[in-house]
Amino acid sequence: MSKPTKTQILDVAEALFAEQGFDQTSMRAITSGAGVNLASVNYHFGSKKNLIQSVFKRYFDILMPRIEETLSTLPVSTGRRGIADLLEALIPPMLSLNAVRPNGTATFVMLLGKGYNETQGHLRRFIMGNYGHSINKLLTEIHRRLPDIQDDELFWRLHFAMGAFVFSMSSSSALTQIAHSDFNQDVDVVGVIEHLIPFVATGIAGQ
Repeated sequence: MSKPTKTQILDVAEALFAEQGFDQTSMRAITSGAGVNLASVNYHFGSKKNLIQSVFKRYFDILMPRIEETLSTLPVSTGRRGIADLLEALIPPMLSLNAVRPNGTATFVMLLGKGYNETQGHLRRFIMGNYGHSINKLLTEIHRRLPDIQDDELFWRLHFAMGAFVFSMSSSSALTQIAHSDFNQDVDVVGVIEHLIPFVATGIAGQ
């Protein structure tokens, strides 16, 4: 059975955005890949910005409720161990994005990285406007574990942590291949994240 037109457009746009970036992906490439005309895209989404936001919405609608549920039952401990426990607890919600499409977790992180690098300001407004409550809850939990860290310093630490996460997830296939060929280790995407967490937790906690 063929996909609904709206879903087909979203799938094609998502793949092109993740591979090429938002600025470099033309509407012509999207319509060609989806086998539709521009009028169809405009009918379903209205604009390229709305299409970009709709691509993210499919992921955030799954991710954010699961993050909130996880945070509501997570014990609090401070320092590096507390941050590591928090990051480990976020693994299942992140992996739930594979329900959107195969390799959804890595694709979502790549999309986040593209949006951040290309300064898609409308994305920040969209995300905070629709999911700011969940994001602020996550930031509150980080603050609870690092009560002595000032907001400006935490901003930089989270910025660098996100960079490490985006790079590692976007290159996870290459990392798993290197681990296998050079060290005879069979590592999947969960293994990549588990190797990353101690490094990121130390950077965020500063200890």
